[in-house]
Amino acid sequence: MDLRQLRAFVETARNNSFTRAAEQLHIAQPAVSMAIRKLEEELDLVLFNRQDRRVSLTAEGEVLMRHAERILDNCTAAQTEMAELRGLTRGEVRIGIPPMMSSYYFPRVIREFRGRYPELQLSVYGDGAARIQRMIARGEIDMGVIAGGKVPEGLNSRRFLREEIVACVPACHPMAARGAVPLEEVLREPLVLFKEGYYMRELMDELISECSLKPQVVFETNLFSLVRSLIKEGLGISTFLRMVVSGDPELAAVSFDPPLHLDLMIAWKADGYLSRADRAFVDFLLERAGE
Repeated sequence: MDLRQLRAFVETARNNSFTRAAEQLHIAQPAVSMAIRKLEEELDLVLFNRQDRRVSLTAEGEVLMRHAERILDNCTAAQTEMAELRGLTRGEVRIGIPPMMSSYYFPRVIREFRGRYPELQLSVYGDGAARIQRMIARGEIDMGVIAGGKVPEGLNSRRFLREEIVACVPACHPMAARGAVPLEEVLREPLVLFKEGYYMRELMDELISECSLKPQVVFETNLFSLVRSLIKEGLGISTFLRMVVSGDPELAAVSFDPPLHLDLMIAWKADGYLSRADRAFVDFLLERAGE
């Protein structure tokens, strides 16, 4: 087997499709099918169940998938490290950041990091925490921002920020004039929530499960800017990090009683390779957090 066969195999497994794998690899679909067929012939095993236009891994394919992902990760790490030793790379940091953080915390971080390391390139991918964790595990990004608590197996992490979680209400809402409100009182209000896979939704689901109340969820979205707009329109209330609400005269940030906080972590693959550019970004972020 060779690396081209393994790349075709992994992308086909991830996409459950020869066609989508070809699109990801920027090659013709017959080339992907041929690579898989040759790999199966060399191993004398059937790696995929082929049903209509959808394919799925066989038991043998699942075993190979674990090895193939590790092999490709190691090859990428070796290429990066060798390029660094030759001094042929300017360096790139691929990081996943949830939308809320990418708009209200990281713009300044990115600007200051670029000011210190103008030769390094930053590629930012915006998505929910669950998707970010999968992208790290697959080697699609080098690191990402995840919520604190129990760190998923296979990841290393460091906390860089603790931020208060507040109830976000219209400025004219009766709660807006109060210093703090109990969680149960917030849950009696119509709620606008993020979709599953976002850390704020995971937190709310956990809090709701601890209460006997059945909340009234009037809208769900993965667009935090839409959540803000719907709150201003009076559709319902939601929860945000305090930094997101502060400074908006149309919204009020109301603390919970007792207060709630969220730890934000920078995480990367435990057995992966962090390039010098990646390590520089982690060090910079932690240094800034300690100011």
